Amino acid sequence: MLIFEMRLNNMKKFLTVCGFISLVNTLYSQELSQVCFSGGSTVSYLSLLTDREVQIRISEDGRVLEMGVEVQSFRSSNYYARQLQPYAGRVEFYGADADSVSRGKVRSIGSSFITYYGATEADYKIGKIRTVGSLLFDYFSNFDNRLQQGKIKFIGGLALDYYTTFDNEAFSGKLKSVGSTLITYYSSFDDKLVRGKLKSIGPLSYTWYSSLETRYGGGLKSGSFRQNAGNVVYILQ
Repeated sequence: MLIFEMRLNNMKKFLTVCGFISLVNTLYSQELSQVCFSGGSTVSYLSLLTDREVQIRISEDGRVLEMGVEVQSFRSSNYYARQLQPYAGRVEFYGADADSVSRGKVRSIGSSFITYYGATEADYKIGKIRTVGSLLFDYFSNFDNRLQQGKIKFIGGLALDYYTTFDNEAFSGKLKSVGSTLITYYSSFDDKLVRGKLKSIGPLSYTWYSSLETRYGGGLKSGSFRQNAGNVVYILQ
């Protein structure tokens, strides 16, 4: 009898640990993993990583752009295909019985469920991502600066910010920070081929060839096309 009770207690402890691990995996299976800049200047997508290595690429205003698995080059560990490889697992879409703004949109990919703000929400939220797994999205409202309005303000507990109309015209409206990672750009006082391009992302610095360097003018001079800052990979395309 004593041996049976000990085994039962051990089994209860094991199940409790398994339940805790499952909860942690659920809570942390989605996270912002990438931010991609087109031309080294404007954000082309933000990417969430799910628990099955699936990337969900979204726009700054909270719309799904692409989903799938990132493919690494066989020749270089620093190069990845621009397009995602289609996910081979289960993908579901909202059907005819769903809210009119959710109908036809992705409902789940793998174990990640996606919900959207409905037609009764504030106009700056309608049709945009509400949740991905455990992550709740919030957006800048119509009372914020006009260059921020409708853009993602929070992804779970991670805050995003953008430069406003009060900032230099070369980077007003651009992504300013991701959490504690500050992003800066070259201003309108810099060379014409450099204006508005990335200057720094947290501790990472970028320099670009100027108009005086005609052979490479506007190209990246120093800095990497893909590097990590604050647990987010920043990509230049």
